Amino acid sequence: MAESQAQTQFNERPKLVVGIVVDQMRWDYLGRYYDKYQEDGLKRLITKGYSCNNCLINYLPTVTAIGHTSVYTGTTPAFHGICGNSFYKNGVKVSSCEDHDVTTVGSNKKDASSPVNLLATTIGDQLRLHTDFKSKVIGVSYKDRAAILPAGRSASAAYWIDTKAGQFVSSTWYMQELPQWVKDFNAQMAKNKELKKVGKDVGLYPLCGHLTADMAIAAMKGEQLGKGEVTDMLCVSFSQTDVIGHEFGTRGDRTDEAYLELDKDIAKLLKAFDKQVGEGNYLVFLTADHGGAHNFQYMIDHKLGGGAWKGDEEHLVEAYKIFAKKYGLTKNIIKDCIDYRLVLDKDAIREQGLDEQAIRDAIVEELLKLPHVAFAFDFKKAATAPVPEMLKERALKGFHHDRSGDIIFMLEPGWYGFNSKWSSPIGTTHGEWNPYDAHIPLLFYGWKVKHGETSREVHITDIAPTVCQKLHIQQPNACVGEPITEVIAQ
Repeated sequence: MAESQAQTQFNERPKLVVGIVVDQMRWDYLGRYYDKYQEDGLKRLITKGYSCNNCLINYLPTVTAIGHTSVYTGTTPAFHGICGNSFYKNGVKVSSCEDHDVTTVGSNKKDASSPVNLLATTIGDQLRLHTDFKSKVIGVSYKDRAAILPAGRSASAAYWIDTKAGQFVSSTWYMQELPQWVKDFNAQMAKNKELKKVGKDVGLYPLCGHLTADMAIAAMKGEQLGKGEVTDMLCVSFSQTDVIGHEFGTRGDRTDEAYLELDKDIAKLLKAFDKQVGEGNYLVFLTADHGGAHNFQYMIDHKLGGGAWKGDEEHLVEAYKIFAKKYGLTKNIIKDCIDYRLVLDKDAIREQGLDEQAIRDAIVEELLKLPHVAFAFDFKKAATAPVPEMLKERALKGFHHDRSGDIIFMLEPGWYGFNSKWSSPIGTTHGEWNPYDAHIPLLFYGWKVKHGETSREVHITDIAPTVCQKLHIQQPNACVGEPITEVIAQ
C-alpha cells in the first residue's frame, strides 16, 4: 500500500459518532422482540451492523451512573470515581452528578448537576482534545446522570428533563443561557400536557423516550452536528426503560410496549442521521448500562428459585440489633448500605473504643450468617477472602477507597434487595454480578462497520477504546479496556 493511501485511511473519520445507551436493557431483549422490531429500528442495527453477543459488565455494582460512565471512559469505578447513583465522597453522601457550585439553566430547580465527580476523561473528551476543542459533544437524556456522564467534563452541553418544569434543562457548568433551539424545543414541549403527569403515571414514561429522541434530533440540527470539518459526537441515553422495568419487571404488556416504542425511537434517530449526515457517514454504537433480574415472584411461580431479600426491612436490621447487643454498642457504627456495600462510621467506632479491624471481621462473619447471602468480604482483606476470584476482581474494579464503602456482600442467584417502601412487588431491580444484571447488548453500525457477530467475551470497558481506535484518537486517560479487534478490522 502506498504511503499516501495509508495516510489517507489513517486520517479518515466519520462525520458524527452517536452513542446510544438503553437503561436496564437485557441482551436477550434483542432476540425476544426481534420479530416485532420494525426494519428501520433495532433490526437495522442487528441485520446490518456488528453484534457482540457476549458483552459483560466486569465490575460491581451494576447500576446506572456507573454503567453510563464506564461505557464512555473505558474504565471502572476504581478509576473514574463514579461509584453508584449515590455514594460517599469525603464522608458526605452525594448523588453522582451533585454539584453545589453550579445552578440549573432553564428552570427554577435549586439542585444542579455537573460532571464534577467524574475523575476520568470520556470518548467525547478525547475527541475534543484531539481536534483542539473544535468537535461538538452533546449529551441528551431524561436523567441528568445519563446525559452528563457520557458526554464528559469538557462537553459542549448536556441536557436532561426537569419533569416538574416540563422541559429540558442544563447547568452553568456548560452555559449561562439555553440556546435558542432548546428554548424553541421547550416551547413545543410545553404544549404537551401529558408530560407533567409522567411522574404520577408510570405508563406515560414511553413519552420520555420519544422526547429524548426528538431532543437528540433537535440538538443535531440546532448545533449542525456532522456538518463541520471535524467529527462531532452525540450521546443519547434512553432512561424510560429503567423506570418501567423497576415498576413492571421484565415481562408483561408495559415492558413489551416500552421496547417496541424504543424501537420506533431508534428508527426515528437513524432516519434523521441519514438525512442530516448521510448513511455511511456516521458511526453508531448501542449498549446498556446494566440489565435486570426477573421479578422474584415470577421466578417463584415457575419453580425457578430466587426471592425478595428484605435487607433494609428485616435481615440487616435484625442482624444489627444482635450485633449491637453483643458488642455493647451505644452508637450506630454503620452509616449506610448502598448497592450491597456497607459504609462504616469510623468516628463512631473510635468514639466507642472499638478495634476497627475486629469490628470489620465480625460484621463479615454476621453477614455470612444471613439467609441467602452467598459471599461477603472486607475490601481491606480481599486478597485472602474465600471468594471466587472472578467476583473479587469485579468487586475491586468497582472499589474506590473514598467512595465505595468498606464491606461488600453478594446474594444467591435470583435474589435481590427489596424494600416495600420504594420497590414494586411486580417490578425488578439490578446491581449484582449475575448474567441477568451484567449481560448487555452491544451493537456497532454505520461508518466502516460490516455485518457480523461474535460470541467472544468482551466487556463494557472495551467500547471506548474500540471507538477511539476507529477514530484514530487517544483512549480516555484511565481506560483499561481493549479494542474489539473484530470491529476495528472492518
